[in-house]
Amino acid sequence: MASLKVVPPNLKSIQPYLKIAEEHEKRDPAITYWCRFYAVQCGLKISDKTPGNSAFFLNLMDWLENEKKKRHDDEAITNDVVAQAHIENYALKLFLWADNEDRSGRFNKNVVKAFYTSGFIYDVANTFGDPSEEVLHHRKYAKWKATYIHNCLKNGITPVAGPIAMEGEDGETEEENLGFTPSDGGQTYNSSEQPQVPYPVGGLFNMPGYKPEGFNLPVPGAHAPPSTPNGTNQLSPTTSVTEINTQPENTGGVNLRPEDYQKAQKYCKWAGSALQYEDVPTAIASLQKALRLLTTGQDE
Repeated sequence: MASLKVVPPNLKSIQPYLKIAEEHEKRDPAITYWCRFYAVQCGLKISDKTPGNSAFFLNLMDWLENEKKKRHDDEAITNDVVAQAHIENYALKLFLWADNEDRSGRFNKNVVKAFYTSGFIYDVANTFGDPSEEVLHHRKYAKWKATYIHNCLKNGITPVAGPIAMEGEDGETEEENLGFTPSDGGQTYNSSEQPQVPYPVGGLFNMPGYKPEGFNLPVPGAHAPPSTPNGTNQLSPTTSVTEINTQPENTGGVNLRPEDYQKAQKYCKWAGSALQYEDVPTAIASLQKALRLLTTGQDE
């Protein structure tokens, strides 16, 4: 395992995913597995095929193969639909917690780390195909907010609470703390578009000295709705979503498309996710969306 912690210097771009994977080894093995899986996907696209890089990726792929065998009964690793839902929901829960802290004016390194981690875990969801608009929105905002709050704290400036217009940033943040380039600016984030659900904060973070090993992330036990895969990855996931998705018989008199059935399934999964966190309003809203889609063929 020690060989996985020594990342070749020219693989800097995948270090954030490997760091998050290491932080979650005991906390959430599925997050660890898919972060390393995504790191391999991204790393294999790097043109610099040095012996050191090749050896590192071989070690990673050996670990992935052994881990999948070891956890053959963990659907968050063996089932793509469950895995994607688990990843997106985990990222969302971190995002909601950080967003709530941000809106409440509680600015600290924990909030930066939560936004930061959420943004990169949203990247990992790309393993399964093109992300939804919501995922794109949250990912971009999370990375920008992490950079914005970090820079404010670094320079002794009180950050503006809540959603604000993103401003372009030219430089990179301190790599040892963030490790990503700020997102492009220009888009205004309205408070009505941001999630309002607070995340439970009791014991959520314990991060003395802002060290990764002290960052105590929660382990969501529910699944968020997956997005539609496009099957373009170099390294294929366990099973294509389209291979296991079946189209039920339509008895409602509405001419539904295959993608409508998939959207309805996502809304139902989202409702189940909300109920595991006792978020009844979100569950009801998600079920109503599914019902509306199935009965009218209209998706909002």
